[in-house]
Amino acid sequence: MSRLIPDWLLYIVVIAAVVFVLFRVDRRADAPEALPGETQAGAFLPPPSNVDPQVLVEVGPVASGMGSAFAITADGWWLTARHVVDGCQKVGLIVSRGAAAPVRDVKRALFADLALLRTDIAPAALAIDTSERHFQIGQRAYHVGFPQGRGGEAYSRLIGRETLVASGRYDVQEPVLAWAELGRTSRMRGSLAGMSGGPALAANGQVIGVTVAESVRRGRIYTAAPSSILRLLRVEQVKAEGAPAPRMAPDNYGQEADDLRRSLAVAQVVCVAPDDIPKT
Repeated sequence: MSRLIPDWLLYIVVIAAVVFVLFRVDRRADAPEALPGETQAGAFLPPPSNVDPQVLVEVGPVASGMGSAFAITADGWWLTARHVVDGCQKVGLIVSRGAAAPVRDVKRALFADLALLRTDIAPAALAIDTSERHFQIGQRAYHVGFPQGRGGEAYSRLIGRETLVASGRYDVQEPVLAWAELGRTSRMRGSLAGMSGGPALAANGQVIGVTVAESVRRGRIYTAAPSSILRLLRVEQVKAEGAPAPRMAPDNYGQEADDLRRSLAVAQVVCVAPDDIPKT
């Protein structure tokens, strides 16, 4: 990861980040309220169903901006959300102030809002738990990333399944997990835009989803289902070999999230759109 994206690309991104925060796909259509009494707290997560509520999403045009990603192997594979990197001319991961390491390969899922990124190495990698049939309604998740372009985190409880239906730049229909937000970094207000692509971690430190959407008004966060993550890894023949993060709880998740960002287990993604590349 020795080569760096030139500073002028980062200057472009900083300017475009304002647009990204305001109009990027994180600002999703409002989701329907969960039906009271539909599933008892503590019950196991049911399988996907044709009657799951739908979340309608309009994926906007490609724009320079920033998102989040996390490492899953020591040799440089990362997971992120597809809409963060789809259509970008250049993609990089910020490794220090003013410097970004180039992403040399992007593998986009055609069936979900997920993508794999490849760099030369990854300083730290996280373990993924794909056994979603053992997930329980009401269990906690801790969302880590770079909302609004800076480090931040939130925590939530599992409500159930929904179906995300995206249209616009690309069309996809996929099962997602719906979470009710319970708290967040105290300095954050409004949208969590920019957290897309970051990990959702269980209390035991294992990744149980990728944050892909939110509904600010409803207080909902949506994550790609572990089954979709597993499918992408199988398609691209990538074996996740990370280690669990330290255990997380409402009284320590902020500190643990900071440590994940400092170790570059979770990093900020830079997207430079084709229209922002200077013509020579």
